[in-house]
Parts: sequence; structure tokens; C-alpha cells
Amino acid sequence: MLSNHASRASTPAFMPVLPGLHVLRDVFVNLYYAAAVPEQPLGPWVLIDTGLPGSAHKIKKHADEVFGPANPPVAILMTHAHFDHAGSLEELLKAWPDVAVYAHPLELPYLTGRSAYPPPDPTVGRGLLSYLSFIYPKHPYDVGDRVHPLPPDGSVPGLPGWRWLPTPGHTPGHVSFFREQGNVLVAGDAFTTVFEESGWATLTQKQVVHGPPAYFTPDWDAARDSVALLAHLDPEVAATGHGIPMHGDLLRAQLTQLAAQFDTLARPKMGRYVRHPAIADASGVRAVPPPLLSPWVKGLAIAGAVLGLVTIIASDRKGKKNKKTYRAPYRDNPASPQPAATMPFAVRKTKKG
Repeated sequence: MLSNHASRASTPAFMPVLPGLHVLRDVFVNLYYAAAVPEQPLGPWVLIDTGLPGSAHKIKKHADEVFGPANPPVAILMTHAHFDHAGSLEELLKAWPDVAVYAHPLELPYLTGRSAYPPPDPTVGRGLLSYLSFIYPKHPYDVGDRVHPLPPDGSVPGLPGWRWLPTPGHTPGHVSFFREQGNVLVAGDAFTTVFEESGWATLTQKQVVHGPPAYFTPDWDAARDSVALLAHLDPEVAATGHGIPMHGDLLRAQLTQLAAQFDTLARPKMGRYVRHPAIADASGVRAVPPPLLSPWVKGLAIAGAVLGLVTIIASDRKGKKNKKTYRAPYRDNPASPQPAATMPFAVRKTKKG
């Protein structure tokens, strides 16, 4: 983990990141609302990820506030389908019957009921949320023919000027989204801007560029390559799946350091997937290495589960009552109008079992 930035525990759960892009912090995970044309806030828009189970009502409420009522998204884009990113997807699709979902082809098995993800590894991450990971929902979602593969040309449905990038490692089909105008990156869980495994860091939302959530990452070589890819983009803004969006020089310096020292800063020294990754293909998971979980670790996780979750949820509810005025980050940290240099991107080939 890299050096910490200032704590932002009082930051509102719903706020603008920059013109045309809003973030909703759903307890401990982020989802994003992106306008197709930032200058037209009541025009077409897309939703990136869908948060935790049971969050559909508040997701729709904030959508009405920003884009107007009776204006559903033109698409839902999935960075990946872990329970904290796809939890409200099925409920939202019932409310928005004409909205299509898009994900990487290697992510489709986990959105069509064909495969569950590799089991989490509670022995890595050094934090409460890691110890609790064995109790997290593990079932695949099934939205049937509502989900489609992202276009192979890299374009993003509903977001002209954006492109999607394969950033596997945290999941086989994980993707990130990038807009060259302003160097804006929506990175999902390819990396985070908080020490996400820690319950206390999640509670305080102290900013720091950090690796992907360790307990849910089954391929560390791919995760390292993905961070290097994103660091080369030289982003001005990084909006991640966990943590407050970061801007400017601090972001670039910490992301560059993470890419250069990934195996030291992010990769666990020991763990189920550290030396041998899970193997997956277009049909889903094919093979996983044996677990390293000791009985005492599971006991510790159970003992801390209720206390940790109650503390985080209680803090989230308390934050909603905070009426402090907040100045949008983009006013203090305007995104650069200069496009990033273009560069080739290669999809990492997945080894079949």
C-alpha cells in the first residue's frame, strides 16, 4: 500500500466527479452515472455497475435527480459481475425493461448463470473485509439475453468518445473504461483508491492508490499487467470501484509506483492464487488451486462479521444525514482538455484448462 492522502469520511455518498460523471458510494462500493454528452445533463446516459443487492431504489432515485424522471439509461455497462458490482442488476432490469447490459465476453458466464467465480481467499488482504469474504454471495447472476458482449472494436455503447479496455486479473473478463478527452478513467476493481480490504479504511475513506481487492483476485500476473496498462494511460481522473475518485499528480505518482512495484505493494506473499491462478475461459471457471484457509481464520472471520458490517452500514446511514456543503472535485481539479497519447492494447489470452 502506498502513502495515504487525507481522509474524506465526510464526503457525500452521491456527488459529481467531473461534468457528466457522477459517483454513488453504495455502503463500500461505487457505481457511476455517465452522460453521453456532458453538456447535456438531461440527455442520454449510461450506468456503470449496479452496486449491492437491494440498492435499485436509491440508484433510480439519484438517476431521476441528475437525468430527469422517465429517462432510463441507454445501457448498463459492467466492469465485472461480483456481488457488490452486479447486486442490483436483475432488479434494475425489471424496472428498465428496454435497457441492455454489456460486458466482456469472458464475463458473460457469470451473468448468464453458467458459472460461479473462483472462491474468495480470506487468507489474503490483512483486513476485516478480507476475513469476511467467505460469507459473501458467490452465486452467478442470470439476466439471460439482456446481456451482450462489448463491441470488439473497443467502442462503448451509449458513450461516444469512450473506449473499453480489457483489464483482467480481478476477474477473467474485467474491463475499464477510458475517455481520452480529459484522460478520464473508470477502472472498476483493476485498482482501488482505498485500502479496501480494511474495514477501518473503508469506513474513513482515506485516499490511497491500492491494488485490486485481494480476496477476490484469482490471477495476480494478469492483475499486474492490467495496472501497468492503466498507468500508461496517464489518467487525470481515476474513478474506481472502491474509494473516492482521485485526480492529478498525486493519482499519477501513486499509480505509477503501484505499477512499478506491484508484486511488492499489492501481491500477497502467500495465498490460494498467488503462485497458481484460477483457470477460466468463455464457459466459466475450469480449475482452481486448493484452498489455504485454516480453521482459526474462519473462526476469526465469523467473530468479526456482525460487528464489522454493522459498523460500516451504521456509518453509511449516518453520513446520509450529514448536510455539509460539498464542492465538486472537478472545480478544484479540472480534468485536462488534452487527449492522452494513443497506444495499442492487447487482450490477454486466457489459458484453457
